[in-house]
Amino acid sequence: MNKKELLKTKIEHIDITEHDVVPLVEAMGKTAFTARTLFRASQIFDNMLKEKETVVFLTLAGSLISAGLKKTIVTLIENNMVDAIVSTGANIVDQDFFEALGFYHYKGDPFADDNALRGMMIDRIYDTYIDEDDLRICDDTIAKICNSIERRPYSSREFIIEMGNYLDANDKFEESRKGSIVYQCYKKGVPIFVPAFSDSSAGFGLVHHQFHTKGAKVTIDSAADFLEITKIKMAHKESGIFMIGGGVPKNFVQDIVVAAEVLDEEVPMHKYAIQITVADERDGGLSGSTLKEASSWGKVDTHFEQMVYSEATVAFPLIAGYAYHKKNWEGRKEKRFNDFL
Repeated sequence: MNKKELLKTKIEHIDITEHDVVPLVEAMGKTAFTARTLFRASQIFDNMLKEKETVVFLTLAGSLISAGLKKTIVTLIENNMVDAIVSTGANIVDQDFFEALGFYHYKGDPFADDNALRGMMIDRIYDTYIDEDDLRICDDTIAKICNSIERRPYSSREFIIEMGNYLDANDKFEESRKGSIVYQCYKKGVPIFVPAFSDSSAGFGLVHHQFHTKGAKVTIDSAADFLEITKIKMAHKESGIFMIGGGVPKNFVQDIVVAAEVLDEEVPMHKYAIQITVADERDGGLSGSTLKEASSWGKVDTHFEQMVYSEATVAFPLIAGYAYHKKNWEGRKEKRFNDFL
């Protein structure tokens, strides 16, 4: 098959507004194992939203947007169900911003000949494909943004605002930007933190900019990220975290409780915590460490926490859809932490 034949079926994003999963999830709560834990996690997320002033942090790790979960996340943003996001760079830059530029992810084959794909400039993420030529345009766009803004250190949050501004200023993206996490957060004042920002297409763009720039350069200040998100916790003490996957985003958002203490500010642990993961604690890795363990570090309260051992494309739409259709988020106002920061 040639490249055109392989890149013909686009990934379609799940729309949780079209499927009232409340009866299904509540029925799962009457069963056992993962079904019951998923129901409890759904209740915890719903309870976060009932408390209108509680800050809801959403963390994103793993290949989520390429897998069709972008619209689920955007629905949460649009309805004030998420107040701040911590993510890997891949989800925000290589996948969401990439699609906001008008490009797509495509259905693929996990058993494809990867050498043949490489010859056609097709990148594979398990069973999805990306056009490498399009991805390089995304890299170049990041470099273009770097070259157009003041040359100074930026937190990743500040730089992602510049990405939103770029989309907003270019009418050719009017349609493709509508469903973008970066763009909707830009419009709603929702901060996006990417602690490992260079581990993505952003890194290639920044490398290009810094290599070709003499004198002052655009740089990313990860310590500024840490301070900014800690300031949110210090100013709005009640908080909950909804974690998709683990890794850096998981640890980063949990650490802000300890960071506040380092700054001589006593804040309560995260009151609510949910994690969807396929990792477990047997390998000693961070992604599978339990939320109960995080309590020993003074990060997460154990009264309202739930691990859900499931793959995100299955569990996330059910938990998010349950809370959406319960409608306890109604009455929540925009917190606009970008303005606060």
